[in-house]
Amino acid sequence: MKFMEDSLDLPLRQVLPIIQQRIIEHTTYFGVTALKNPLDFWIYQELIHRLKPDVIVEIGNYCGGGTLALAHLCDLVGKGRVIGVDLDHSRIPEIVRSHPRISLVTGDAYASFDKVAGGIGAGEQVLVIEDSSHTIENTLNVLRAYSALIKPGGYFIVEDGICHHGLDIDPYPGPYEAIGAFTAENSAFVIDRSIENFLITWNPKGFLRRIA
Repeated sequence: MKFMEDSLDLPLRQVLPIIQQRIIEHTTYFGVTALKNPLDFWIYQELIHRLKPDVIVEIGNYCGGGTLALAHLCDLVGKGRVIGVDLDHSRIPEIVRSHPRISLVTGDAYASFDKVAGGIGAGEQVLVIEDSSHTIENTLNVLRAYSALIKPGGYFIVEDGICHHGLDIDPYPGPYEAIGAFTAENSAFVIDRSIENFLITWNPKGFLRRIA
C-alpha cells in the first residue's frame, strides 16, 4: 500500500491504477459494492442537488451500490426516483431492491428503451448515467436512444471514458470515442468539461449538457 506523503512525486499515470484497484476491490456504499470513483460521485451529488431530477436512469447497476447511493440522494433532496437498467440484476441485494425510490428493468438497455421511457412522464426532468458494457457500439446506441429523455439544461453522464485515456483497460474504442461521435452528430449536446474540476475523473468528456 502506498501512502500519500510517500507518493507526492508519482506521476498521475501511476496514481490512476492505484485508485482503480481500490474501486474494483474494496469500494462499497452502505455495505454494497459500488464501482464508482468517489470524486465523480461527489459531482453527481452536486448535479442532483442543483437539477433536482424527477428520474435518474442508471444504465449498468452491477451490485447496486451506486443505485442505492443515488436513491439516498433523492431522499435527501426530497424528490426523484431511480430506474436501474441492467442485463442481470441477480447480484442486487434486498437493501437495494426494497428501497421505495428504486425500480429495476432487467434487459439490454437499448432494447429496453421503450419500457424505460414508458415509465417516465412527458414533463419529468431526467438525468441519465450510462455505465454498461462500454463498447463504442453499445455506448453510442444508448446515447442516441436515451438522449431523447433529456430536457434542455439536463445532463447525460457517460462513465468510464478513462478506458485507454488514463487507464489501459478494455474496451477500445470505447465510451470516449462514442462521446466524440455522438456530439459530432447531435448539436443539442455539448461536453461540459467545467464539471471535471477535481482533475481526476473516470468520465473524461463524459458530462454532456443538453443546450437545445
